[in-house]
Formats: sequence, C-alpha cells, structure tokens
Amino acid sequence: QVQLVESGGGLVQAGGSLRLSCAASGAAFSIEKMAWYRQAPGNQRKLVAAITYGGSINYADSVKGRFTISRDNAKNTVYLQMNSLKPEDTAVYYCNAYSGLTTRDYWGQGTQVTVSS
Repeated sequence: QVQLVESGGGLVQAGGSLRLSCAASGAAFSIEKMAWYRQAPGNQRKLVAAITYGGSINYADSVKGRFTISRDNAKNTVYLQMNSLKPEDTAVYYCNAYSGLTTRDYWGQGTQVTVSS
C-alpha cells in the first residue's frame, strides 16, 4: 500500500504562483511513476504532469512552459510548481502514484487550487 498526502493548494490571483507537494509513505520504495491530475467541476480528471523514477517527464499541452514537476526520490515527494496561473487552472489537484510492486494506482485526497481573475 502507498499513502499520499498533498499540500500547497489555495487561492491566488491570475498570474500568480503556487507550489504543490505530495509526500508518499508506506511502500513508497515501489513507486515507479508519480503524477499530478486535476479535475474541474463537471469535467473529467485529467493528467497535468508526470515524472518517472528515472526522471522522464511529460506535461499536458495546457501547462507546458508554466508548470514544472519535480521529484525528490530520497524524500518520496513530488512537487508541482505552478507559475503564470490562469483562472482555467482552477480545479482540485490530485497526486497519483503507480506502484510496480502492486501494479496499482494510488491517489491523494486532493487539494483545491482556485485562481481568481
């Protein structure tokens, strides 16, 4: 089992920045990939950014050049630095981890990000 705890959400004006953190515990050693997803009201949950244990990264087109995902393997923590935020970035952001040991996905509880215009 893997447990994920997110932090760092909040309210920010358009153009501002926020940094999300997600700390993994439990069988964190088995995590192969970590990612951030977001879900706006009435919409499906969508991938924002992902990073593998080896450091391979991919981003949704809508956040390229504005968001940066990074990972501290020693701390089993993944970060999402969000700059130049837009109102359309408003959503609940979820941390995701894939365990190669259990071949399961795990999710955090979600953290609200609200960007005001």
